[in-house]
Amino acid sequence: MSKSKALNLRDKISENEMDLSLCNLMEVPVRELAAFPKATALDLSCNNLSILPLEFCSLTHLVKLDLSKNQLSSLPVDFGRLVALQHLDLYNNKLTSLPVSFSQLRSLKWLDLKDNPLECTLAKVAGDCLDEKQCKQCASRVLQHMRAVQEEVDKERERRRLKEKEMEKKKEAQQRAKEAREREARKREKAEEKERKRREYDAQKAARAAQERRGEQKADKSGKDHPVAVKPVPKAKRSLLSLLSRLLLLLLLGLFGALTVCQLTGLKREAVCIPLNVLFEETLSWAWGQEVVRMILQKLSEQQP
Repeated sequence: MSKSKALNLRDKISENEMDLSLCNLMEVPVRELAAFPKATALDLSCNNLSILPLEFCSLTHLVKLDLSKNQLSSLPVDFGRLVALQHLDLYNNKLTSLPVSFSQLRSLKWLDLKDNPLECTLAKVAGDCLDEKQCKQCASRVLQHMRAVQEEVDKERERRRLKEKEMEKKKEAQQRAKEAREREARKREKAEEKERKRREYDAQKAARAAQERRGEQKADKSGKDHPVAVKPVPKAKRSLLSLLSRLLLLLLLGLFGALTVCQLTGLKREAVCIPLNVLFEETLSWAWGQEVVRMILQKLSEQQP
């Protein structure tokens, strides 16, 4: 609102009353009114107000309020915040009900609800409001009625809260039960999987053992039915061994003949026989040192005549 309008509002103040009646207002200048907390009486009658803004409930300094002859169809939900209100004129509007918070107007002493399309119960409680006395009685009865409504609302709210709490507990219990079932199912699955693996392991172990037994039995049977045969020496190997044996025999015979000649003839002292004689004597000496050979030689000498 401009400064000129603010000055106009200041011009509307007379002592503690702000008179904005017959100003053709379509909305309430709440912010500007809040700047005049000493104006405890506010007259907004005979305007074109169809709604009060939520901010209107912040004018908690109001003691007297005239809203008669407007087009109001409802009051703000938080209208009960105007706890200092003692005098309220709602004559000739379009109200059908009052907000539940209306019960908080404990200071209200005077109320006029004439010429409003109130719902039946509220209209009956409000009465006619034809004079000062009836308006005071209207304030008392309406406050009492709205307190009862408030109690019912509170009870209903509490019932809903308890019901929601119960539903929440039930939901939590169901969730816990579901989780417990899932844990139990997982536990069973693990146990079944472990048992299945154990059976498979036992079956594999038994199969290996049976296979080993069959192998052993087959080997025993094969050993009995087919004795191990000595592989015959190939013919070529036999011929080679026979040849080597003959050559060795001839070599020994030749060595023996040469040794005999060197020992028994006059060639004993020849250079060619000396190594043979030395070898013969060393071999004889070694043989005589062996117990078995000595015994054999003794036996042979005893048998000679």
